[in-house]
Amino acid sequence: MGVALWSFVIGVASGLRAFTGPAAAAWAAHLGWINLAGSPLAFMGTKWAVGVFTLLALIEYVTDQLPSTPARTVPMQLGARLVLGALAGACLGIGGGSSLIAGAVCGAIGALVGTLGGYRARIGLKQALGVPDIAVAIPEDLIAIGLALFAASRF
Repeated sequence: MGVALWSFVIGVASGLRAFTGPAAAAWAAHLGWINLAGSPLAFMGTKWAVGVFTLLALIEYVTDQLPSTPARTVPMQLGARLVLGALAGACLGIGGGSSLIAGAVCGAIGALVGTLGGYRARIGLKQALGVPDIAVAIPEDLIAIGLALFAASRF
């Protein structure tokens, strides 16, 4: 149950910010919080994976603020979040002693929940509070980072 829950949670983080879950999973593998050695996802613990996913997450935090960025619910954005949530969930599945498939499924479901729930919450809070988008987006970034790191550090 625990591995499924944490795979789901890191998927939610990926639903909020697509690259945050994989970046946290890569850091977890690199720091030895999870063991991916000998698995198809062993590359996630390399310096290259940590660097690439961290850089992509940082770029995403910036581009999320741009008015030209499409909504996370459009097919391309949603698909990317599902795939990246599945990747992060699979890492925690393996790292937690479960299966890659179970972790991936839980991560993808979490990403769907995070994408749709995060979108609704962001739009609703922005309208209810009458604040600019950035006033809701930055706390959402921090929530995504916190969720992903918390989930990745449970093993």
